[in-house]
Amino acid sequence: MDKIKLLFVCVENSCRSQMAEGFAKKYGGDKIEAYSAGSKPSGTVNPDAVKVMGEIGIDISEQNSKGFMDLPYQAFDYIVTMGCKDTCPYFPAREKIDWQIEDPKEKGPDFFRKVRDKIGEKVKTIIDKLEEK
Repeated sequence: MDKIKLLFVCVENSCRSQMAEGFAKKYGGDKIEAYSAGSKPSGTVNPDAVKVMGEIGIDISEQNSKGFMDLPYQAFDYIVTMGCKDTCPYFPAREKIDWQIEDPKEKGPDFFRKVRDKIGEKVKTIIDKLEEK
């Protein structure tokens, strides 16, 4: 069976989508191929995102902030947006899901931890659902 291709999208691809990619790589094992991208990538992964993910044993320090043209595929099985509304362009997928998660940028480590935990729960849930299919 082919791996499920899962793409997480936020505007800058520096915080939320990077954390989601990290969780999906950890929880998805060999069944999920996880990526993230942004409509206006910042070019860097936010240091607070790297720090709070490291606190729970997930290293995202080697991930890169990237745009859609940098992805290895032109279509995905599932695309999860982080609440970027109209700023996320159309990208082909079997299903699109929007999570509406507030951007933690410049809101301090405690807020980053809350966002991280929320994303972690949502990633676990979506992976469980995908594995049932």
